Amino acid sequence: MSETYPRLRVAAVQAAPVFLDREATTRKACDLILEAGANGARFIVFPECFIPAFPYWFDFYPASDPICQRANRALFANSVEVPSPTTDRLASAARQAGAYVVMGLNERRAEIMGTMYNAQLFLGPDGRLIGKRRKVMPTMCERLVHGMGDGTGLAVFPSEFGPMGGLICGENGNPLFKFVLAAQGERLHAAGWPAKTSSNFARGIENMVLRARCCSMEANSFGVHAAGIFSAEMCDLLELNEAVRKDLRPGGGSCVVGPSGELIAGPAGGEEMILYAEVDLGDIVAAKLRQDFTGHYNRFDLIGVTLNAAPALPLRIISAPASVGGVPEGPGSAEARTAAEAG
Repeated sequence: MSETYPRLRVAAVQAAPVFLDREATTRKACDLILEAGANGARFIVFPECFIPAFPYWFDFYPASDPICQRANRALFANSVEVPSPTTDRLASAARQAGAYVVMGLNERRAEIMGTMYNAQLFLGPDGRLIGKRRKVMPTMCERLVHGMGDGTGLAVFPSEFGPMGGLICGENGNPLFKFVLAAQGERLHAAGWPAKTSSNFARGIENMVLRARCCSMEANSFGVHAAGIFSAEMCDLLELNEAVRKDLRPGGGSCVVGPSGELIAGPAGGEEMILYAEVDLGDIVAAKLRQDFTGHYNRFDLIGVTLNAAPALPLRIISAPASVGGVPEGPGSAEARTAAEAG
């Protein structure tokens, strides 16, 4: 019996958040998931840090400016814990849509007040939280608010269409990151991007699409690249003056790329929209038969990559061993405390 490969509809959500408002942005995200699902999408990707916002303010003000300080606090207050009621609502929307959803968000650790991560959340069509990854190296101004991820963030996750993975913004240009995902058999690649807003807007979009095409061509995977939109509401809340607004661009540029680096859909313009594309996973076979960089078209006896997939924990607690020969092991041991109390 010959092997057959599925076809599916994918979607890149190109939208602006309800700026620095987790609850409202989550409602908007759920509506967009349901819309994409109703239009047949089975794999839906959102922009970088969609909930509740990308830290754009550092593009306009120095880090010490009161507006930046206020925005930083609002970003943390509206960031997402995983799991939480927010992720439950997103998972419910994915289940209703019958789709895999990759959501860009600012993640905070429940037990730590002040540390956030630039993260992607992977949700299944059954409403299950399949996985989560954190951006390994924050880019430029992101380092002012985001911590670094670890090797657990360079992983793929199971789906009925094969392994799916993701990278965020500049990670899509890192050859080693891309190779690690490809070596794990990634077929569907989710990429989140912020809005490109500067005066060199055209160059920014061009570079984003170039990286998207290279990413798929090198990994022989389908890439769904979702870019953000910078809205008028965001201009108002960041108190941008007229001179800055005049030079500002709305972003956009979302695209879908095939396993040989070909553009299937996009790049999209600078408006809110959902970009759809039909993909045939069998096309991956033809691309890999030509050049499979994680298979026959490489020399692993000469060059290889090592991934440290252990989590980078801030604290490792090692239990004290039992005492030997009745001698207390240290001042914190039960034997030492008993001796001190008796003496």
